[in-house]
This record gives sequence, C-alpha cells and structure tokens, in this order.
Amino acid sequence: MIKIAIAGASGRMGKTLIEAVHAADDCSLVAALDQSGSAGIGSDAGLTLGLETGVTIGADPAAALPGADFLIDFTRPEGTLLHVQACVDAGVGMVIGTTGFDEDGLARIRAASERIPIVFAPNMSVGVNVLFRLLSVAARALGDNTDIEIVEAHHRLKVDAPSGTALRMGEIIAGELGRNLREVAVFGREGHTGVRDDKTIGFATVRAGDIVGDHTALFAGQGERLEITHKASSRMTYAQGSLRACRFLADRGNGLFDMQDVLGLRD
Repeated sequence: MIKIAIAGASGRMGKTLIEAVHAADDCSLVAALDQSGSAGIGSDAGLTLGLETGVTIGADPAAALPGADFLIDFTRPEGTLLHVQACVDAGVGMVIGTTGFDEDGLARIRAASERIPIVFAPNMSVGVNVLFRLLSVAARALGDNTDIEIVEAHHRLKVDAPSGTALRMGEIIAGELGRNLREVAVFGREGHTGVRDDKTIGFATVRAGDIVGDHTALFAGQGERLEITHKASSRMTYAQGSLRACRFLADRGNGLFDMQDVLGLRD
C-alpha cells in the first residue's frame, strides 16, 4: 500500500483527495494536515464526507509525516514551502499542485528534489496534460501565423491569476516559438491599446461562481481559428492524477518531475 498524507485536509481539494485515497485499492490515508485554527483540527479526516478514516486532522507536519510515503499538497505557496522542508526532514516524497510560487519558492522546491522525489505540476489532470502536448503541436504548425490568446475561468475563491495552468500553457507555446513569455505576455487590455503586436500572447481571466477550471488556447489566423479547450467538471480529476503521480514516484529516491513524466508524454 502507498501511504499518503494530505495537506489542506479541510479544504475542497483536500476533501476530494481524501475521498480518492479512501476509494483506491492500493493507497491508504495515514495523515491529514491543516493550518492551526482550522475548524477541522482534531476531527476525523473523513467526517464531512461521511467516512470514518481513523486519521485525525492535525497541524504539526513533523508529528504527522513520519510513516507516510508521500504528501499531496494543493494549498498555498507559504504553506507548501513549510511542508517541503518538513518532507525533506522526514524523507517523505511530495506531489505538489500548488501554484503561485515566486522564484525563491521554485528554487527551494528544486533544492528539495535533490533529496526527495517530487512531482510538481500546475495541473494534475490527465486531460490538461494531454492539452499541453497538443499545444506544442499547434504552436509549431500555426504559431507564427496566428494571434494567440489564452482564456481561463475558475471559481470566485481562487486567489491567484492567471492560473498556473494558463501560465504553463503560455510557456509551452512561447517555448515552441522561441519567445520569452515574460517579454510577450499581455495580461488583460483596457483603453486605447493600439494594434495588436504579432508576437504577444494574451491572457484573460474569469473568476465566478463555482467553476472548477476551464482553459482555452485560441490560435486565430486569417480565415480560420483553432481553439483547444479543457473543462474540468469535478476536482476528482486532479485527485486521480495526483494518485498516479504517487504511483510514479513509488520507486524513485529523489528528483523533480511533472505530469508529462508521469504520463510518459515527455519528448
């Protein structure tokens, strides 16, 4: 059995992960974490799901992680980085779906991967990672002859924008076209913007209701346009991808991987 700990256990994604682990034949929940002061602290991790897991939600990673094989973390950068250090100290691998890291945070994750195995991806969905692959093909064939825009939509409580998935889409397209995304990205437009620069990659963000996650890349040329879209209707897709990532890491001692590695999509 793969022994899994879950961070942010009282949140929406945390609950979905608990449900997925509970249903998996080859995984077991051994620890659940949340921030100090959370209403879930001290309760069974499956309480709000109608499940009895026998695992109590706690706030101390050092106490919770020993005995786990992997920690799955979809929280926020500051919390994830605390968990990264705790996992290094405990020798526990990680699956990180958190987005919004600055350069220092990314460097700390890379450094940790020299000691523990980590799958770090902006999106754990299998479908989204197939979309990433399709974007490479589309960019090579169409990119220099089309205007490229990326549109993403998420629920009203998401705190970072654009989403990590949207940024990764832009990075893939820019990389295929020999562009630096930081130099060509346009984040929203307002007022008299002038004629569109052929080399730019535009981003538009929607935050509304309970949208789980929609992403579209638009390649618009003269007389035709191609739209590549992924829509998530349930967070379970991210949870199932995370379990695939844990299985992928099971025989690895260290290293930094993403879902392209997990799914065998890497060139």
